[in-house]
Amino acid sequence: MQEDRDIKIAGEKPSESIKRNAQPKAVKEGLKTVDAARAKCLGASLADEFIKAGKTAFTDYDTDDAHMAMQRLLLLSFTVTVGFERFCGSESEAGIAQKSFLDALKRKAPELYEYTSDTGAFSFYFLAYRRGDDVERRIGQTFAMLCSHDGDPIYQELGETIYCWFTSVVEREINEMML
Repeated sequence: MQEDRDIKIAGEKPSESIKRNAQPKAVKEGLKTVDAARAKCLGASLADEFIKAGKTAFTDYDTDDAHMAMQRLLLLSFTVTVGFERFCGSESEAGIAQKSFLDALKRKAPELYEYTSDTGAFSFYFLAYRRGDDVERRIGQTFAMLCSHDGDPIYQELGETIYCWFTSVVEREINEMML
């Protein structure tokens, strides 16, 4: 037979107290340090940078290859996404900045927004990125593959260059706005 001291009586709103007590202390404290306003501004600012870079993806090169231009946009978009993850102070800030980026892009350049969410391409880029070693080279190889030029050193170099260049743009923006 069980004793009465093993039985707990729930308060008026037990679900709220359970949620409040379920979060680790570090998570509760981390939520206080998120600067949502800065993260939103960061996302909007990077949307502007993306739009500027994205428009040159279609006009900067002497090519009629729309597929390659689309792949450049996907790589730029992936770079922004990974940049938020790498350089923002917390997951919350990265999430807010990413949402703001997509919202601003959808509002300011819907024609570019359409090209930024190919989950298949993102999966390949994330696989290359998550392997950890020699990320830039692997991203370049993935870019070449997605452009239907697998193994072509020129396309690999182009992908690596785009990734490195735009990573530096993203990192600079984040450092200026979030620190």
